[in-house]
Amino acid sequence: MSAIEDITSQAPAVEAVPKRAMTLSSGTTFVIVLLLLVVPLFIKNFIIFQMTMLLIYGLAVLALNILTGGSGQFSLGNSAFYAVGAYTSAILMEQYNVNYALTLPVAGVICFGFGFLFGQPALRLSGVYLALATFALATAMPQILKLGFFEQWTGGVQGLVVTKPDAPFGLPMSQDMWLYYFTLAITIAIYVFSVNLLRSRSGRAFMAIRDNEIAASAMGIDVATYKTLAFGVSAGITGVAGGLGAIAVQFVAPDSYTITLAISLFLGMVVGGVGWLPGSFVGAAFIIFVPNIAESISKGLSGAVFGVLLFLVIFLVPHGSRQVAMVAQQLLGKLRKN
Repeated sequence: MSAIEDITSQAPAVEAVPKRAMTLSSGTTFVIVLLLLVVPLFIKNFIIFQMTMLLIYGLAVLALNILTGGSGQFSLGNSAFYAVGAYTSAILMEQYNVNYALTLPVAGVICFGFGFLFGQPALRLSGVYLALATFALATAMPQILKLGFFEQWTGGVQGLVVTKPDAPFGLPMSQDMWLYYFTLAITIAIYVFSVNLLRSRSGRAFMAIRDNEIAASAMGIDVATYKTLAFGVSAGITGVAGGLGAIAVQFVAPDSYTITLAISLFLGMVVGGVGWLPGSFVGAAFIIFVPNIAESISKGLSGAVFGVLLFLVIFLVPHGSRQVAMVAQQLLGKLRKN
């Protein structure tokens, strides 16, 4: 049996989500960050915009990964938190003239509270029932944003136009490039926070609840507190991503945050690998670029082509990009030994 066949035959071993968040090696991380810093200097503004959206959706998928991969709670409602964060930043910027950078922590705090409160009644639900409850939240949010009561702030069905910020201190770069680097800095900070969170005592409590809720309770873990905390943290990070998305797209409207967005985020988490934080950005790349690839293959049947591509990915790599990374690491290890 060849080395590659020997490795791939061990694929079921990657099914279990590790007790600690699986991350890339320091060398690989350094190379990726260096590329992310350098590449925008040599590409067009539209590609820079797409890379910015990749980082933003990566943060939203990362937040969902903390909730599902970390604490084992399934959610189809993160698009609602994304919408709240987006509207918070848009309203503060356009109606109260708050600096765009200051709107992001406000969006994060508001969404954290929103998620924590939503987690309270959801404590009695689990599995598909929790997924259905969050599905209802995602379905209701666009309609709530259209209500006349909120129209003076949200703009109703017409939404709000958001001004894209210029580079500060007279830096010689375009708006898109500045926003990309600004988003990259926030992404790195949140990623480091997320890794440390899942390695902390709270993270170990999340994963104990995910593995066996009854056993976790018997060990003295306050299951209710940690489950709602996971919801709050996930919603807070999603809110920051939503605020960044509003600034990058320069527009917010209720129909931009439908259940389709929630399903896309869930799809990104599955493709990237549930419980593997770096895979969140791989999943984000999938939901951003693969639809464009499908449309380039066939404009009339783009949905069907996307479905076929998705089926191939799930069939060939059933455990997401995490499986590819582990197989690659094992292969490199065997090659080094030989």
